[in-house]
Parts: sequence; C-alpha cells; structure tokens
Amino acid sequence: MKDILIISNYYPPEKGAAANRIEQMALQLKQNNYNVSIVCPLANYPTGALFPEYKNKFSVTENREGITIKRLWIFPSVSKNKLIRIIAILSFSLSLFFYLLIKKTPHKVVVQSPPLLLSFIAVFMLSLKNKKIILNVSDLWPLAAIELNAISKDSFSHKFSLFLECYIYKKATVILGQSHEIIAHILILFPEKKCYLYRNFPNHIGDKIALETKPDRIIKLFYAGLLGVAQGVLELCEKTNLDHSNIELHLFGDGAEKKQIETLILSTKTKSIHFHGMMDRNDLLKKLYSFDVAIVPLKTRIYGSVPSKIFEYSSLGLPILYFGGGEGETIVTENNLGWVAEVGNYYELNSVISLISKTDKSILETMKNTIYKTAKINFDLNRQVRDLIAKEVF
Repeated sequence: MKDILIISNYYPPEKGAAANRIEQMALQLKQNNYNVSIVCPLANYPTGALFPEYKNKFSVTENREGITIKRLWIFPSVSKNKLIRIIAILSFSLSLFFYLLIKKTPHKVVVQSPPLLLSFIAVFMLSLKNKKIILNVSDLWPLAAIELNAISKDSFSHKFSLFLECYIYKKATVILGQSHEIIAHILILFPEKKCYLYRNFPNHIGDKIALETKPDRIIKLFYAGLLGVAQGVLELCEKTNLDHSNIELHLFGDGAEKKQIETLILSTKTKSIHFHGMMDRNDLLKKLYSFDVAIVPLKTRIYGSVPSKIFEYSSLGLPILYFGGGEGETIVTENNLGWVAEVGNYYELNSVISLISKTDKSILETMKNTIYKTAKINFDLNRQVRDLIAKEVF
C-alpha cells in the first residue's frame, strides 16, 4: 500500500466546498489502496472559532473513515481586519513548518493552494526533503484577490503574493488545476510543467436523493454554502426581484454576510426569502429533495474559478441557475444543466428568474432526470482519480 499525505487548510467536520473537496480526494485515494493521512488546522471554518471538541487543545490526532488526521494549532479568525487574518494564516503556517521540520512524511504529498502562504511553507519544506509535491490549485491567487478587490495591483501584498505563487509552481513536481484557465495560466509561467485537470467532482455513492417536484406553482430556488464576499449573496438578496413572482429563495450557510442577510430579511419583511442557517450535510440533502432550482452566484467573474456546486448539484439532478461567468458558465451551457445569467447583470438575472417562474413543473421534472444522467456520465470522480493514478500523478 502506497503512503500519501495531504496538506490542507480545510477538512471535515468543517463545512464548505474546500473541506468536501479534500475529503473526497482522500477517500478516493484510500479506495485505490493508498494509505492516506491529512495535516490540517484544528477545525474552525467557517465560524472562525474552534469547534467545541477542539478547544483548549494544541494538536489532535484522529481517524475518520480509515484516514489518519493530524490537526495542528491555529489562531482562528474570520475578522475583516487584514492584520488579524494574516495572524490567523501565520499561526497555522508556523505550526505546519515545525511539523514538517520534525516529523517524517511520505514521499508523495498533495499540497492544497490557496492559501498561498500555507502552500509556500509546505512546498518549501517538502522540496528540501526531495518529496514528490502534487500541488492542487483550486483558485488563482493573487489574481483572484485583485478581481475581488481584496488587494491592490502592484502593491507590496500583490508583489509578495506573486513571488509565493511563482515559487510553488516552480517547485511542484506536478500540478492539478480545477479548470482549464488555471492550467493555461500556469503553463504561461512554466511551459514545461506537468499539469493535469482535476475537477471538483463529488462522490455521491448512496447519496442520490428522490427529488420531489410538487405540483403547486411555487418554485423553490435555493443557495447553500459560504455567505462570503466572493459569493455576493447579500447583494443577490437586495437586487433580486421575487416579491411579485411564484418563486421563493431559500438560503443555507454561514459566513461574513450572515448577520447582514438576516437583518435585511427582517427589515424588509419579505416573504420570498427564507434563511435556514448552517445545516449538517446529510440534513441538507434531505431538505433539498423538495427544491426545484439551485442558484450558484459569484459577485464578479473570477478567472480560473469553477464553483464545485455546479458538479455537486447536477449530480443530484438539480437544475442550476448560474450567475458567475467564466468557465463555469460554459460547463452549465454545454451540458444543459439549467440557465445562465451574465455575472453582475441583475437585469438579466431577473429576466431569467421570470422565465423560470413560468416553467411548468413537468418540464422541471424532466430536466432533473436528464441532468442527473448527464452528471453521472460526465462528472465521474472515480474515473477521474483512476485516470490520474494510471498516469502516475499520485
């Protein structure tokens, strides 16, 4: 059995796409006879506070589904203060530095990026030990940070981030990118680098839910996930016209915009938007069986980004309203997964929502069945991992 280590800033029981993505990779490698171990922080995401079972602990070693997980100390925070956020990232980076300095690690190591500083520390230490570094790039930083106005172009933060980015690409043995745009970007910088597409497909063995299309005229649109700046859910609530339609918007999740969204719903007394908070994944799946359409928004078009929700919801047979631009829009359109609206264009979004409101429930039922079959064929995580193993990526 081959040993492999995965280093990530997120891992269940934390919620969200990043944690789920790494867990699915770990489970797939385990199913293919790899002895998988994880190094990650003490669980704290997305609340920015340590989960109760990890409070007052410096490190924890545990086992989840046959995978050994080493959780290291972190000073967690979701503060909007940049200095506090930097301290939070530095805290786990230092924990990881000393862990890799002292502990023996397998020859093959998967490093998740971003965060850039964390992946830099990991790649730096692993390159000194001559390890095979498999860099898994899910977003392009600092490019995405500039597009989200998180940092200013040509600032010190930007130039420092560019240095970190180039270093990890250069030192990585092989690179996995979640989109064609990510791979194209890396190959411009390092044309000879071995790069492979690794989509964030979910593994829904035993997860198929019996979607129920109710014959009433109410069409339930939902968003489930991080309520952060990049997703723009607060603005979505403010600018989406639902009051005079037969559409309800249901929100599930947690994040920086949570309190503002709750305040907005209370102040406007709208009956069209319902906030349910954060739910356990299994409970959420049960809740979704009666919903009709999933909305996947981004505040702005982020080069290289492909939200994993596209693959997750389509694998359940849920039609998608995509509002994020870029490669994700192409995937939804080419696979007939639902509808798209130009990112940031709320006039077009409201026009599409109006179109959905006039869609007969029998058509939605047919869409659900077709989308499920399409996703099962085109978004196969098992096949993707087996293909990469055959190419000796892992």
